[in-house]
Amino acid sequence: MPDDSPPAPDQNINLDQQTPPLPPTDDNPSTAPPPPPWASASQTPVEPAKETTPQEKNLPTPKSPPTSMPTSPLSPPPPPASDLPGQMEEKTISPPPAASDDKEKKEDKKTPEAVSPPSPSFSTSSVAASPAGAGAKPKPSIFKYLIPLLGFLAFVAILYFIVTRFVLPYFSGEVSLPGTSKKETPTEKASLTYWGLWEPESVMNQIITDYQQTHPNVSINYTKQSPKDYRERLQSALISGSGPDIFRLHNTWVPMLKNELEPAPSGTIDLSVFYLVVSDDLKISQKTYAVPLEFDGLALFYNPQILQQAGKSVPTTWEELRNTAAELTVKDATGKIQTAGVALGTTNNVDNFSDILGLMILQNGGDPGSPTSQLVQDAVQFYTIFTSTDQVWDETLPSSTYAFATEKVAMFFAPSWRAFQIKETNPDLEFATAPVPQLPGPDVAWASYWAEGVAKRSENTDVAWEFLEYLSSKEAVTKLYTAESNLRLFGEPYSLKELGSSLESDSYVGAFVKQGSYAKSWYLCSRTFDNGLNDRIIKYYEDAVNDIINGKDIETALNTTSSGVSQILSQYGISQTPAQQVSEPETNTPSSTSTPETLEEI
Repeated sequence: MPDDSPPAPDQNINLDQQTPPLPPTDDNPSTAPPPPPWASASQTPVEPAKETTPQEKNLPTPKSPPTSMPTSPLSPPPPPASDLPGQMEEKTISPPPAASDDKEKKEDKKTPEAVSPPSPSFSTSSVAASPAGAGAKPKPSIFKYLIPLLGFLAFVAILYFIVTRFVLPYFSGEVSLPGTSKKETPTEKASLTYWGLWEPESVMNQIITDYQQTHPNVSINYTKQSPKDYRERLQSALISGSGPDIFRLHNTWVPMLKNELEPAPSGTIDLSVFYLVVSDDLKISQKTYAVPLEFDGLALFYNPQILQQAGKSVPTTWEELRNTAAELTVKDATGKIQTAGVALGTTNNVDNFSDILGLMILQNGGDPGSPTSQLVQDAVQFYTIFTSTDQVWDETLPSSTYAFATEKVAMFFAPSWRAFQIKETNPDLEFATAPVPQLPGPDVAWASYWAEGVAKRSENTDVAWEFLEYLSSKEAVTKLYTAESNLRLFGEPYSLKELGSSLESDSYVGAFVKQGSYAKSWYLCSRTFDNGLNDRIIKYYEDAVNDIINGKDIETALNTTSSGVSQILSQYGISQTPAQQVSEPETNTPSSTSTPETLEEI
């Protein structure tokens, strides 16, 4: 097949010495450039040939000469743009440029430049008016600059919106970026309702007023609620959407109210500054559902005068307490108790008996959620010994708090607020508190306290948590304690570890804060008035203790308790926590000189 590709330019020809070819004229048609080799024989300069690709002619695709080197005069010039394949418009042939133009072209070829192709045109007249190969640059379209300009302006507008709408308000504290907690704009007014339970309005309004001095657009309406049916009334109001924004709840209520509680925004509340039990109780899956303003539990209340008269010191172990209580008990000739050594062993007249029983179970390494386990059985059996065996307390005596206030019992266990009742009953009575007795091994105390939460359906959840962040701060709880102390014997013991040491020397609340670092809690907390988790479990254990006192086998008595407790825990989605239990002790018989390590050995 013949080679129809254009001949390669001769690199040895000096272009400056060549005589430029004459332009074609009517008298000298032979000087016209020959048609390109890829054109058909029938093609004329005027009429473009039918578009035919090299593939259809079985010819190789023509190769264009490189643009970086000059084209030899011996080589045929490239076809005009109008004669290229694919040009379907009809065009007129313009006369070739003058010789001076050719000279300029030669000079231009010495410094080749990239020339932008002409912008597309929808008019055939504009194509005919431009000479082919003239090299004139078309006037750039305004759209070439308008579109980038509009794009730049749009970018600036978007950037301005992001900065003014998110960045600046975020650093000013008005809003937060996506994925973080949103804070109300300081200029917006927010109204919060706050249900309290124990503190009067006169005390809480002092703290609220201090807060509003720096937050004038936040109004807080605090009301003290009645404890009767409080948990049920609260939960019903929260579900219906008519409940408070902020409310008080017991530390054991989180499983019951979790669906109605709004977790604290990340970075708002740091529970690590409180006693360890607080995180265990109020935090679920790394989310904080409440924050405490106080701490309470159990301590040993004792009458110093009775102990001094008997030459006894305050017991620190359960073995010491059992022996001391037996020596302090005074009976008449008929065997009736006149002065009891300690209020333990019954359910009807031992205030907070379930807390004491829960403490014994945890100290013994048992899980109250598994009543039939040996460790739990031993703790329950030990509790009843003080009535059934030692007979240092019985069911005929008045309630333990009243008995202590009237000097009918030397020692009893109670939370801190029982001191107010004692002083009301007997203002002149001298008494003090001490940490609860322990078994050998790690110390374990009891925790039962109240905290503040935020309703999930509140319209101002972030404003509410911001207030609670202040209310639980060192500054606020110190003011709260002082205001409470002006009305009664003392304020609510601190739940902040940093402040607890300041109360350790106090004869009333010192024992409670001393135990904060090793306190634990469970769903045997009395006087929560929840008619739910605590009260129902307490009822099962109460029946078991009464059955044992009346002579029923302990294992049989606790079988019913086990079934009921398991059902209640399952109802509230609480799994048993065997990881918190210690291993069952070996059944080796201890020697007479060894220190008892479990309640069974005592």
